[in-house]
Amino acid sequence: MYRIRAKRQLNPSVTMMDIEAPLVAKKAEPGQFIILRVDEDGERIPLTVAGYDRDAGTVKIIFQIVGATTAKLGAKEEGEYISDFAGPLGVPTHTDGIKKVCIVGGGVGCAIALPVAQKFRELGCEVTSIIGFRNKDLLILEDEFRKASDTLHIMTDDGSYGREGNVCLPLSEMLSAGKSFDKVITIGPLIMMKFVVEAVRPYAIPCDVSMNPIMIDGTGMCGGCRLTLVRDGKRITKFACVDGPDFNGYEVDFDEAMFRGTMYKDFERHAYDEACNLFKKQKRGK
Repeated sequence: MYRIRAKRQLNPSVTMMDIEAPLVAKKAEPGQFIILRVDEDGERIPLTVAGYDRDAGTVKIIFQIVGATTAKLGAKEEGEYISDFAGPLGVPTHTDGIKKVCIVGGGVGCAIALPVAQKFRELGCEVTSIIGFRNKDLLILEDEFRKASDTLHIMTDDGSYGREGNVCLPLSEMLSAGKSFDKVITIGPLIMMKFVVEAVRPYAIPCDVSMNPIMIDGTGMCGGCRLTLVRDGKRITKFACVDGPDFNGYEVDFDEAMFRGTMYKDFERHAYDEACNLFKKQKRGK
C-alpha cells in the first residue's frame, strides 16, 4: 500500500498528489512513468512521473479526472492509501548534448513537460517553454515553469490569460526569426503534438513527442500501447511503455494514434458514469 502524503487541486479537474514510494523515487527520472491501481479490484493506469523527492521518498503525480479510475483516485484524500504504484517505467528523456531546448506543453501535458524543463535547467541548458490552455481557469504550474525557464510563453485559446492563440504561434515566430534550438520537445494532446511537429519540420530541428497511448502491463507484452513509426518508407511497430514514451515526432503516425485513442471512448464513459453514481450513493448514505 502506498500512502498519499499530500494532495493539491491545481484546477477544477486536475489534481496533484505526492505518493510515498521510496524505491520508485530513488530511481525515477523525467520522462518516465508509473502504473498504479487505486484498489485491489481497480484497473491499471499509467501516469507520468511529475516530480520526485529522493530524500523524502515521494513521487509526484498529476492527473486529470477523465474516467472511472481517475475519478476514484481523485476521491482519495491525504493520508489514505492506494493499492499499487509500480515504476519507474519507460525510457528517461534524453538530455545528452543539448544546450538549447524548447519545451512545448499543452493542458495537463504540462505536468509531464515540467520535470523535463526542470532537468534541462538543472543541467545548465537554455530553456524556452511554451505552455497552452483552453482558458485561464485551466492554467496550471505557471510559477514552476517560470523558475525552470529562461523564457516562458503562456497561451490561451480564448485570450483570457497570457497571449491568445495556440502554442504553435510563438514557436513559429521564434523559428522564422532565426531562433535556433538543439531540440524541441512537445507533450500534450495528440493533435497539438502533430501540429508542433509540422511547425518545426521545415527547420529540420530534432523534435521529440511524448506518446501516452492505452497501456495495461507496462512491459510490452500486452501490445496495448503499440504505435506505428514510419522510417525510410517502412512502417515499424513500437511499444510506448518500453521503447518510449519519447519518440521522434517526424516518424509517428499521428492519425493512427488518434484513431486508436478513441476506440474505448464509449466504454470509458459508461465506467465513469457508474463511478460517479457510486460516489453519489455513498454520499447520500452518510
